[in-house]
Amino acid sequence: MTREAIGQAIIDIIRDIVPDEDCSGLDGDRNLRDQLDLDSMDFLDIVMELRKKYGVEVPEGDYPKLATLNTCIDYLSPKLAAK
Repeated sequence: MTREAIGQAIIDIIRDIVPDEDCSGLDGDRNLRDQLDLDSMDFLDIVMELRKKYGVEVPEGDYPKLATLNTCIDYLSPKLAAK
């Protein structure tokens, strides 16, 4: 997957979890929880969807690496490169 495809996949997952949030103007460098109304359960749902849809296991210690859209892409790129 390309970086753009990974970013779109993350946005699609977020839209499924919090459909009322507007993801069109996300700043890739700002914390997702600051930009969207995501609580800790929503964040866990995102992690679970990554595992279910793409087979990516995210250990709890790596959760801070998923804070922004850009850090999500950086973290997931090597894991999804072959998909």
